[in-house]
Amino acid sequence: MPNNDQFTNSTENSSIQEKMEDIWRTSCRTWQNCNVSNVLSFLSQCQEHNIDPQFCMSWVEQHSDKIPNWQEVSNSTLNWINEHTSTGSPITE
Repeated sequence: MPNNDQFTNSTENSSIQEKMEDIWRTSCRTWQNCNVSNVLSFLSQCQEHNIDPQFCMSWVEQHSDKIPNWQEVSNSTLNWINEHTSTGSPITE
C-alpha cells in the first residue's frame, strides 16, 4: 500500500517551492538584478511566510553563478541567517 505521507510531503514541498519562487519574483525579479538588499528582503519575506530561510538561501546558492557580486551577497546573507535563525540552524518549536 502506498505511503500517503510521501504524496502529502511532495505536494507541500511543491507548494513551498512555488511560494518561495513567487516571493523571489517580487523581491528580485531576475538573478542579474539580485543584490544584498533584495536578497535580504527575500529572506525576510520567506521567514514571514514560515518558509525556512536556510532552505531559501540554499535555493539561491544554486544560482550563484548568475548573481553579480555573489561574494558580497553570500557574506551578507550568511550574517542575516546567523542572526535570524537559531545559531544558523532551522528553528524548531
